[in-house]
Amino acid sequence: MQQEVEIEFKMLLTKEEFQLLQTNLPFPKAVIEQTNYYFETDQFHLKQKQCALRVRKKNSSYTATLKEPHLQGILETHDPLTEIEAINWINGNIDQDKHTIRKLKQKGIPIHTLVYVGKLHTLRKEFKEEDICYFLDCNTYNEKVDYEIEIESVSKQKGLQALRELMDAYSIKQKHTPNKIERFFQTLEN
Repeated sequence: MQQEVEIEFKMLLTKEEFQLLQTNLPFPKAVIEQTNYYFETDQFHLKQKQCALRVRKKNSSYTATLKEPHLQGILETHDPLTEIEAINWINGNIDQDKHTIRKLKQKGIPIHTLVYVGKLHTLRKEFKEEDICYFLDCNTYNEKVDYEIEIESVSKQKGLQALRELMDAYSIKQKHTPNKIERFFQTLEN
């Protein structure tokens, strides 16, 4: 099991803003592909606890991640999965012995009602400058495409400052941006 506190800031972009940042910032040409497979219970127990559960495929590796609120950001608990385990999770055979699942049980979430609800595919470019990571994402899910910039930092103050400076430098208006899983679920409600 691996745990980390993630401090991140996101901003949805128009396609034109996305292309502007892609052209003017030192993003590499190489694209990283990743797919998030999302899970929830029949009664939205994860959402009620402000948690999220996903399996991410990145390159040829799979990782189960539980996201939950933390004072400094988001606490992520990770479990590596084999490809067979990931397929089993998607097919409803979730390994009860993983740290992510044990933490959900501790929260009183009925594991037997966890179901796979869909996926979000991301084409990502990234670069790091000092202690700030910049991610430029093109996301596809439920017949929708969106674009976002994501900034990860060692502190809320530095991350927020980096985002503001970037938005000011390129005259991009700041807008409310739900995280990927929230946007994914919003498309299911419509």
